[in-house]
Amino acid sequence: MSIKLAIVDDNTFLIHAIKEKLSFFEDVTIKHTSLNGTELLQKLEDNHVLDIILMDIEMPVLNGIETTSIVKQKFPQIKIIMLTAFDNDEHIFNAIKAGADGYLLKEIDPQGLYNGIKETLNGGAAMNPSIAMKTLKLLRNPESIKNEKDKEEISLSKREVEVLEQLSKGLSYTAIADNLFLSPSTVRKHIENIYKKLQVHSKIEAVQKAKNHNII
Repeated sequence: MSIKLAIVDDNTFLIHAIKEKLSFFEDVTIKHTSLNGTELLQKLEDNHVLDIILMDIEMPVLNGIETTSIVKQKFPQIKIIMLTAFDNDEHIFNAIKAGADGYLLKEIDPQGLYNGIKETLNGGAAMNPSIAMKTLKLLRNPESIKNEKDKEEISLSKREVEVLEQLSKGLSYTAIADNLFLSPSTVRKHIENIYKKLQVHSKIEAVQKAKNHNII
């Protein structure tokens, strides 16, 4: 199956370099490229059938972190890998908070970039080692460990988690159906199952409980 990808970078030379790296892999299709976040958002309004976006951070008009936050709000199913020249602590933290799924340095070799894309699409997180190390240091807080036990008691399917993620953004059933290529009635069925498994009766309760249990 072809991986549908977009590249966002204000440097056309770097866009060309990334395209060249990905040209070795037949299952990657570059759908479009943009020079800033605003341009990307316009293209997504026309067509959001994308698997993954490679996103630069420092761009004019709308930078990569702000853009990531907006894309994740509207189209949570699209994965985003930040591609940056710097492993700057604050950028890493802000990109992760904005919802980035991975963080790689631009000088990465073609195979490394491809592996990172595949890993991210399979639910992992592509991370350059030096960035992973910094991220660990930034995130070493005991709070996140506390709910590990709870997490195991609630088992939602991958699809249910996806629906719940979309629901948590305040998206309507029809928007969720559109984003995940499902019918609204299938979305409703998933939501019923989620409520049952989480033992809740409303969207707000479902989202809150899922967050408390580190499910989303």
